[in-house]
Amino acid sequence: MSETAPVAQALSNGVLTITLSRPDKRNALNRAMIDALHSALDRADLDAGVRVLVLEGAGVDFCAGADLDELLASTDRTPGENEADALRLGRLFIRMREVPKPCIAAVRGRALAGGAGLALASDIVLLDASAQIGFPEVRRGFVPAMVMTLLRRVVGEKVAFDLVATGRVVGAAEACDLGLASRVYPAERFDDELGVLLAGLTAADASALALTKRLFYELDGTGFAESVALGARVNAAARETPGFREAISAFLAR
Repeated sequence: MSETAPVAQALSNGVLTITLSRPDKRNALNRAMIDALHSALDRADLDAGVRVLVLEGAGVDFCAGADLDELLASTDRTPGENEADALRLGRLFIRMREVPKPCIAAVRGRALAGGAGLALASDIVLLDASAQIGFPEVRRGFVPAMVMTLLRRVVGEKVAFDLVATGRVVGAAEACDLGLASRVYPAERFDDELGVLLAGLTAADASALALTKRLFYELDGTGFAESVALGARVNAAARETPGFREAISAFLAR
């Protein structure tokens, strides 16, 4: 019997739902899953029928982090091999930011370590009220190395160091207060609220969303004057899109 695919994909009404499918392992990230996620992002980038991505986990947890069996086996590899292996996950975080379509993390249960990284690499993070986010690597003698790059960008320095140095796991409400998530909904409303968000995003102009996402992340680390100049170039580019002309004309005709 063939092993179940580590990632499932389903496209409906412009939404590509990417499901981490190792529920028996709490959707732990192994090489096969990381490769499958890269393939799913490639599809999302190239398929014009995909307007929005949703990343979710099968079973009770979103993603509990790295597969510990694979992680332990890596101690027998060379530093160069392990760096290349780590970069495969790191490039996944970068790729999620590069895909010109909004990526939504729908988090139920725990999002830990690399799983928290997947959530933070997404553009919008929705939490079930029972969800938890944390970076417990230090408790396992490890370092939250690549996810720290994401974490420092979404919360303040002191909060970020607190989370990575203590490894404490925070609940949904605190996670949202800290800036780790966009919104929190109770379980009974979660799917409905996710549906409302997706309906709004799929109805929006694809070019405008793509330009917005690109500019948003290109502003990271740029100076004020450079950011204004970059914004002006994107502003000019947006005026040339058919969607802009149609939307403004329709508004003026009301």
